[in-house]
Amino acid sequence: MSADVALVHDWLTGMRGGEKVLEVIAGLYPRSPIYTLFHFPGSVSRQLESHPIHTSLLQHAPGVRKYYRHYLPFFPTAVEEFDLSRYELIVSSSHAVAKGVIPGPGAYHVCYCHTPMRYAWDQEHAYFPRRTGPVARLRAFVLAQLRRWDVATAPRVSRFLANSSFVAERIRRYYGRSAEVLHPPVDTEFYTPGEGSPGDYCLMVSALAPYKRVDLAIAACKSLGVELRVVGTGPERSRLERLGTDGVRLLGAVDAETLRALYRGASCVLQPGVEDFGISSVEALACGAPMVALGRGGILDIVEDGVHGTLYTEEERPAVLAEAIDKTRELSFNKLNLRNRAERFSTARFADRLRALLDERIEI
Repeated sequence: MSADVALVHDWLTGMRGGEKVLEVIAGLYPRSPIYTLFHFPGSVSRQLESHPIHTSLLQHAPGVRKYYRHYLPFFPTAVEEFDLSRYELIVSSSHAVAKGVIPGPGAYHVCYCHTPMRYAWDQEHAYFPRRTGPVARLRAFVLAQLRRWDVATAPRVSRFLANSSFVAERIRRYYGRSAEVLHPPVDTEFYTPGEGSPGDYCLMVSALAPYKRVDLAIAACKSLGVELRVVGTGPERSRLERLGTDGVRLLGAVDAETLRALYRGASCVLQPGVEDFGISSVEALACGAPMVALGRGGILDIVEDGVHGTLYTEEERPAVLAEAIDKTRELSFNKLNLRNRAERFSTARFADRLRALLDERIEI
C-alpha cells in the first residue's frame, strides 16, 4: 500500500525553474496534495493545477497578487500553520520557507533544496543595496529573525537533496547538514538542436534581478557591437531599458517554442551572475548553444571550460565578459558534444534517481 504523501512548495505564481522541478516530483505522486503559501490560478501548468492545492492564510491578504514578497515576515508563521500530521512522507521543494513545515510524528521529510534563502544569507546586500534609514533597519531586523528561524527549522528535514554541489556546500555552511546532489530535470526531449548554423546574436535567459547581472551582459555586448536578446521579466526591467541600445532586445516572457528557437539561433548564451544551478544553461547546451558564464556556483557542475563554452573568473567587469564572448564566438563547438552533456540532466534521469532515493525509505 502506498504511503500518504504531501508535497510542499513555497508559492505557485509562475512556471520558473522551481516549478518545473515540482512538476516532475508531482508526477511521481499524481494524487497527492500540494501545500503552498499562495497560488494564483492559471499561473502554473495544468499538471500542477490538477493536484489538490492547499494555500495558507496569506492567500487572501490585501494586495498579495502584486506584492506577495512584501509579506516575507509572515512566511514562517504561515508555513507552520499547515497541518501535515496525517502524512507519512513529506517532499518539500524549497528556496524560501517550504522546508520549515512541521512534520507529524514519525513522518519522513525529504527537502529538495533549490538554495537556502539567498536574500537572507550571502546575497542580502545584492538584493537590498540601500543600507540606511528606518526601512533598511527594519528590514535588517526581519532578515536576522528569518536567519534564526531558517537554522532552527533545519532539523525538521530528515534528508536534504541539493540541486548542485554549490548548494550542497551552502546547506552545510548555513544548516550544518549534509546533502546529496540531485541535479534538477531539464526537458532534453523538447530542447534539441536545430538545422543550419546559429545566428549572430548573444542570448540571456534570466529573471531581471540585480544579482543576475544583466547589466554586465548589456555593457559587454555593447562594447563588441553584438546584438543581445534577453528573455525574462523582473523588477530591473526599467533600469535595464535605460542602459540598453538599439542592439539590446528585452523580450520579456516567451513561450517554449520561441525560447527553443532563440537557443538554436544564438551564437552563445550568457550567464554573468552566480547561479545555484542554472536550468537555462542546460537547455542551451541541449539546443547546441555554447555557454559563456562566470565560473562560480552551479555552472561548475554543468560546463567544462573550452569544451561546452567559456568560463571566466573575474566578476563585475564587462571587459572580461566581452573577451570571453569574443573568444567563444571565434571557436567551433560540436553540437553533439554539447547535447550529450545536457543529456546528463534529463527529466528521465532525475525522476529515476529521485524514485530510487525515496524507495530507500518508503514505497511510492
